[in-house]
Amino acid sequence: MPQLPEDIIDRLTQMERRIQQLSTAVNTRPALNMVSGGGVEITDGGYLFVRPPAGGAAVFAVGKWTGGEYGMAIRRQTGELAMSVYNGDGTADSLQALRLYDAKGHEIFSDDINTGGLARPWLNMLPPQDSTATRWPQTTSTAMTTVAISYNVVWQPRMRLLMNTRVSSGAAGSVQVLVNGVQWGSTITAGSDFDYSAPVSSDFASVYGTLLKVEIQAQVTSTSGTVYANPILMYGRQT
Repeated sequence: MPQLPEDIIDRLTQMERRIQQLSTAVNTRPALNMVSGGGVEITDGGYLFVRPPAGGAAVFAVGKWTGGEYGMAIRRQTGELAMSVYNGDGTADSLQALRLYDAKGHEIFSDDINTGGLARPWLNMLPPQDSTATRWPQTTSTAMTTVAISYNVVWQPRMRLLMNTRVSSGAAGSVQVLVNGVQWGSTITAGSDFDYSAPVSSDFASVYGTLLKVEIQAQVTSTSGTVYANPILMYGRQT
């Protein structure tokens, strides 16, 4: 049998070693469940479903919906819809509202896709107020006296309050606001407007979802007279 050149034998040995290394790597590589330094793109009618172990409706679904529509939905692990961004009309160009649902399936939040802003919930608006100052909340007391009071549920950390004040001819007075029994903003001279925006509490977490008590107090600082105060705007604000 003819002798093979030694370099050929060496090359065959190296090839065998590399094949073994590749085989070991293939059988022991980790699961391909991580993307590093790149992204994942789903196109051409693709979608992604994440289902709970017991099966059923996808907890998270995004991508191709019905017809030409693409959408997204998040469900609770028990199947109830929690959030959706789809219409279900099968069209690819219709505006899609963002909707949030409670555990009973009631729509508790949605945006207005036609003009922007909120569609739900419907928020209270202050009704028109009496324009005759002598019929406003008032006091003749020379001590700070509560002349108006309201209770509101706290949903936002800040509040703005705009209030008109007046004083009878020849008299003087002052007006202040209390929030949960603590003075909120500065005391103003009666006859000027109170327009103030600030946090409703130094610890928002402790008052969130509770009733906020707002009091308007006034006093006469002259010998006699009447002080009038009338809130015309109040709303919650974000930080």
